[in-house]
Amino acid sequence: MSDMVTGSSLYSVEEAIDALRQGRFVLLHDGKDREDEVDMLVAAQFVTPRHIATMRRDAGGLICLALGHDTASRLGLLYMHDLLMLALDGKLRDVVSAHSPYGDKPSFSITINHRDTYTGITDRDRALTISGMARVVERLSRGEDGVAEFIASFRSPGHVPLLIAAKNLLRERRGHTEMAIYLAEKAGLIPAVAICEMLDSSTHMALSFEKARRYAERHGLCILDASMLAAE
Repeated sequence: MSDMVTGSSLYSVEEAIDALRQGRFVLLHDGKDREDEVDMLVAAQFVTPRHIATMRRDAGGLICLALGHDTASRLGLLYMHDLLMLALDGKLRDVVSAHSPYGDKPSFSITINHRDTYTGITDRDRALTISGMARVVERLSRGEDGVAEFIASFRSPGHVPLLIAAKNLLRERRGHTEMAIYLAEKAGLIPAVAICEMLDSSTHMALSFEKARRYAERHGLCILDASMLAAE
C-alpha cells in the first residue's frame, strides 16, 4: 500500500478516518490559538520504514507515538514532567515545566527503542519500535495483559518519544496527541498514532496551513483543522 498517492485533497472527518484505515497519512492543524502547527499522522499499526522516511523528509519535526490514556495507565507510564519532579532535587526542579507557553500540559512521557533495534534512529528501527508498540497496545485494547510484552520488547531511553493523551481527550485538551487518538478510535483502529510536526525550511518556522494544504493536494492527502472535530 502506498502512503503517497495522487489526487485531490480530502477535507471531511469521514474521509480522514477512511484514509487512516488505509494506512495513509492525514494532516492535522491544531488552530491559530494554539501551536498553529500542522502534524502528519499515520496509524501506528500500519507504520513501515517508508512512512518514517516520509515524515523525516517531508515533515521534519519530532516523530512521536501518541497513546491513549488508558494504555499509558495500564503500562504504568507517567508524564515526563512528573517523572522529572520525582527524580530531580532542589533547584534542578526549576527546569521542569508543567505547562507549555500556550497553556497546555505537555503530553511527553518516556522515550523507547524496540530491543531488536541497533541505534534506534534509522527508518527501519523507528518503524519497528512504533509498529511493535502498536501490537502491545492492541493486546491491552483486547483486555489482555501487555505489560510483560512491553517490558520484554522495549528499552528506555530510546529514539521514539511516547505521548500520553488526556483522559477525556478533546473535552480536556485539544492537542495533536488527543486529536490523533480521537481519530484512531473513531476509525476503530488501535489507539496508537505516529505524529510529526511539519516544518518549513524556508522560514525556519512551522509550515503554514496554506503550504500544508498545497502539500496535501500534491500528494492526495487529507488535511483537517481542529475546528472540524467535535469535543465529545
